Amino acid sequence: MTKKVLKGLVTSAKNNKTIVVKVTRRFKHPFYGKVISRSKKYHAHDEKNKFKIGDVVEISECKPISKKKTWEIIDR
Repeated sequence: MTKKVLKGLVTSAKNNKTIVVKVTRRFKHPFYGKVISRSKKYHAHDEKNKFKIGDVVEISECKPISKKKTWEIIDR
């Protein structure tokens, strides 16, 4: 099975080797047809602590690193 890849904005980089990424998805309401935005925060592994608040990053699924951290950053 392929790994999910999401694109989002870094909202926090205070923890060591961890960043918080806010991913916003837009979809059309199934009945009303209005476009709705929903967002969710993911904890991602940042080995070199090189990303700062406001950076746009891509994250990918990985094996669990800690209780909340199951995503890693894709270097491109």
